[in-house]
Amino acid sequence: MFITGPEVIKTVTREEVDLETLGGASTHNSISGVAHFAADNEEQSLELTRRLLSYLPSNNAEAPPALEPNDDPWRMDPELNTIVPADPGQAYDMKNLIHRVFDLNSFMEVHRDFAQNAIVGFARLHGQAVGIVAQQPAVLAGVINIDASDKMAGFIRFCDAFNIPVITFIDSPGFMPGLAEEHGGIIRHGAKIVYAYSEATVPKLAIVTRKAYGGAYIVMSSKYIRTDLVFAWPTAEIAVMGPEGAVNILYRKQLNGIEDSEAEHARLVAEFRKKFSKPYAPAASGHIDDILIPAETRPRLIAALELLRDKQASLPPKKHGLMPL
Repeated sequence: MFITGPEVIKTVTREEVDLETLGGASTHNSISGVAHFAADNEEQSLELTRRLLSYLPSNNAEAPPALEPNDDPWRMDPELNTIVPADPGQAYDMKNLIHRVFDLNSFMEVHRDFAQNAIVGFARLHGQAVGIVAQQPAVLAGVINIDASDKMAGFIRFCDAFNIPVITFIDSPGFMPGLAEEHGGIIRHGAKIVYAYSEATVPKLAIVTRKAYGGAYIVMSSKYIRTDLVFAWPTAEIAVMGPEGAVNILYRKQLNGIEDSEAEHARLVAEFRKKFSKPYAPAASGHIDDILIPAETRPRLIAALELLRDKQASLPPKKHGLMPL
């Protein structure tokens, strides 16, 4: 519908409207998520474009371009052994981990300013282009919300469209709670991640660095959704939910009936964490393929990627799947 007239024209003149509040690079990079990159000038824009294209094939039938490796494939970083804090409530920067694992200076983040509790981007592993999906414990503890779901699902689909292997780093405490997220359809948006991972036929690797709880773990490239190889660090906590929440549900009546409930609660939490929040039982059941010494992550990922180089996968014949939109 079009409306004309002097009064309407006046309301949209430059003098009357702050155009930056309606849109612009900052708004669409950080709030709407429509834009993936921002540049200060034309030269920087062209440089961003050239770098982005260096990770992409010419079309969907080709493999992504590989470069001559410039980093030692056997490089092990001892700092990775202590990068995850002993305190499960303490944050750490997942980007620091990514920079240490992949080829030096090869990480190119996409959608950097949007849904910063999730990280997506391109990097190289022994010269091979890969896509990275990760959670950022330093922002909102890395929980999955609506925006993060859309960000990760869209990037996974993009990588699969251009034959780029996907490597996922999991530190997943859960989905974002709250009325706004529920009414906004967090379950529907979270299902996009499951769909994207399940339908992707490119090589898929995953590493659980710390928390992997409940449904938020399942959607993040778990074995349940056709991930080829899933590794875990010894710091991984794989369980239906966090120990505090589990104890509050399982032992509520017991705790209400004693005087020193705080001490008993702490004891039960420690007992639950020791029994259920380690990667050894999931490894024994086949849901984790191997438990890695963190410093060895780079060479192990390179070996896994080489193993899956000739992976051939096909989907059942159909026009298209029913993606949750």
